[in-house]
Amino acid sequence: MALALTLAEQAAALGEVPVGAVVVKEGVVLGSGFNQPIGLNDPTAHAEIVALRAAAKSTGNYRLSGATLYVTVEPCTMCAGALVHARIARLVYGAVEPRSGAVETAARVLDHPGHNHRVSVAGGVLATQCGALMRAFFSERRERPRLPPEALDHD
Repeated sequence: MALALTLAEQAAALGEVPVGAVVVKEGVVLGSGFNQPIGLNDPTAHAEIVALRAAAKSTGNYRLSGATLYVTVEPCTMCAGALVHARIARLVYGAVEPRSGAVETAARVLDHPGHNHRVSVAGGVLATQCGALMRAFFSERRERPRLPPEALDHD
């Protein structure tokens, strides 16, 4: 989780929502990533997806059976679904995401009875640090002066 927090800080430094993720199997990091939808112009470039893609590439297999995904914030619906498809064995996350957390908070995607794979879940790991990073990021963002509407490009 410490590595995921470091990755989340990298995301924040780039102006991305500070979420970091790491895929580990048998003590070996298979892939890692941080939020990059803005920088990559890719709405699917969440930390979890970036880490899963890197892990699949490094193993040569889209199925990551036996692996654990560590992420600083509870995954959204898209990312929770990707965990099932990747056959991730275990999810470990830090802070809850009250608005769009799709594991235990706003929805319970991993508990859907139609899924043919189950992911074990441990939440709240380094939650204080993970949550503080998110709060600091959004607090700073709210304090920044905003451009008036007429200054925005409305193409």
